[in-house]
Amino acid sequence: MKAQVQIADGLQRKINVEIPQTVVANTFEKVYQSIQRNVQLKGFRKGKAPISTIKSMYKTQVLGDVAQDLIQQHYPIALKDNNIDPVSYPEFEFEDPSESKDFSFTAIIEVRPEVKIKKWEGLEVEKEKFIFNDAQFDQVLNNIKSSRAKLVDVLEDRAAQTGDVAIINFEGFVDGKPLENGKGEGHNLELGAKQFIEGFEEGVIGMKVGASKTLNLKFPDPYHSAEIAGKPVDFKVTLTGLKKKDLPELNDELLAQIGTKQTVEEFKATLKQDIEQTDKKRIEDAFKNRLVKKLVQENPVQVPASLLKDQKASLIEDFKKRMSDQGMQENDFESYVQKWDADFAKTASEMIQSSFLIDALASQHDLQCKKEDLEVKFAEYAKQTGLEETRIREWYAKPEQASRLTYMITEEKVLNLLTSKAKIKEVDAKDLKEEQQH
Repeated sequence: MKAQVQIADGLQRKINVEIPQTVVANTFEKVYQSIQRNVQLKGFRKGKAPISTIKSMYKTQVLGDVAQDLIQQHYPIALKDNNIDPVSYPEFEFEDPSESKDFSFTAIIEVRPEVKIKKWEGLEVEKEKFIFNDAQFDQVLNNIKSSRAKLVDVLEDRAAQTGDVAIINFEGFVDGKPLENGKGEGHNLELGAKQFIEGFEEGVIGMKVGASKTLNLKFPDPYHSAEIAGKPVDFKVTLTGLKKKDLPELNDELLAQIGTKQTVEEFKATLKQDIEQTDKKRIEDAFKNRLVKKLVQENPVQVPASLLKDQKASLIEDFKKRMSDQGMQENDFESYVQKWDADFAKTASEMIQSSFLIDALASQHDLQCKKEDLEVKFAEYAKQTGLEETRIREWYAKPEQASRLTYMITEEKVLNLLTSKAKIKEVDAKDLKEEQQH
């Protein structure tokens, strides 16, 4: 066998393989003999038909089997002999084989890029400073009370305000024509809940019962209905009634209703702890994302086109699922994807580059996932979920799940190393430089 490697575009390689006629002929013979053993022809017992008869009857059909057999045997050898590490499935080009000729095929693949780590120590990365959010704590408490609140009529003579439930009749008009599904009567609208487009609830605030007004607004862009995205809209609104929430006290009785036996102080302490843990995890995850982006900026890696295509498609599919769950229509989704195509490509590229860099750093510093790391993680998951460890192990025995877990552990170890050597600057949330996220 002879194999020659041609460098094509970027990381694409063409491997031209030539297999001698003697090997081709032997392969034909092997395929014919296999058919002979398994076929039963009229006039012959199974496996006893003459090979000449088999050849005359099955000559055309065996060509594909022979080609497949030859390629499967010799493609891995060609990779090994030429020290090629492919990252994509091969595309094969070949003509039908002949018993009397050499057989040639070409495998078109993309190879793993060369990864050079220029800088990984001392990466300068911003991190949000943790400040306990008292307003968030108060909001959660208020939400708990609201879940058990009763709606009562506003009896005093006053205008609608944030927190009220306005009872409204409304109708929307775009370009002077009634908006499809843009009409409602006796609709309960909680002011401040952001249920309608921006400006609607703000327009109702300040109205008194019996009053009518026209709200001149604009649909956001993008919007789940592309036809009206960014268009001006007029809503004629009448406030027919006004209610407010009568919030209960946070006491033992209310806590019993929501299913906890804690005292009020214990409940507040637990709630504060939960909020703090959640916020710290959010800050840590955002910091690690910035750290990885910085690593990619300092150590750019050539991205295989096939991997970029697949990763971008995966991101778009995930985005599509999330948006369809929120009511976005197919046509609107397509226009949004086109608008943000470059962003999806950039994110996909960063993800691929970071995976190559993390693998390289893991190899350099012996940070690959080991058996003992898996043992620790299985015990940790069992404790977190309350499931038996044997069930956790069964789940991660599946190849896809095992691959994800081992990479996650490796990534975690590499990020811990990068963090320990990084120059971290803590800043207030409002001062963080964030990029567009999807």
